[in-house]
Amino acid sequence: MAVTAKTLARVAAATSNTTLYTVPTTSTTTVVTNVVVTNTSASSGTFTLNLDGVALLSGVSLAANSSAFFDMKQTLQANATPKIISGSASATTMNFHISGVEIV
Repeated sequence: MAVTAKTLARVAAATSNTTLYTVPTTSTTTVVTNVVVTNTSASSGTFTLNLDGVALLSGVSLAANSSAFFDMKQTLQANATPKIISGSASATTMNFHISGVEIV
């Protein structure tokens, strides 16, 4: 069993729900360990983050020019469907930085 630490996503948020990461194979399990969301705008905003189509962080408000840090151990199973992390924000000045490990 190989365990590889990875950056799962490092992207600017879209204003509609968008796939940020997809588990690469049917034999890979992914564990999301850290999420950082940054707001580089002079205005506050909101964001949503979903794991496998279920809201993990929904409509979370983030102050202007600030960051939110989340430590977790959330698993995306190898044979689950849809096996994705998706998210959206109220503005494209929000950024997602998602780290974890892939287990093959």
